Amino acid sequence: MMNIESDVHDIKKKVIEISEKLDELLREHETLAVMKLSERSLYTFLDDEPDLYTISDIRVAYQ
Repeated sequence: MMNIESDVHDIKKKVIEISEKLDELLREHETLAVMKLSERSLYTFLDDEPDLYTISDIRVAYQ
């Protein structure tokens, strides 16, 4: 009888670990989705803004 209780306890621990990992993966997925949505929604706004640095400015700094 003790062996079954131990097995059930181990299974519960594993299920909790898996659940926590799934929750973390879902949070990461939601974060990436929000970032992608922000990128898409801000694209037109940022596209109309002037560039702070030109390609030639960058070339001068990294030569």
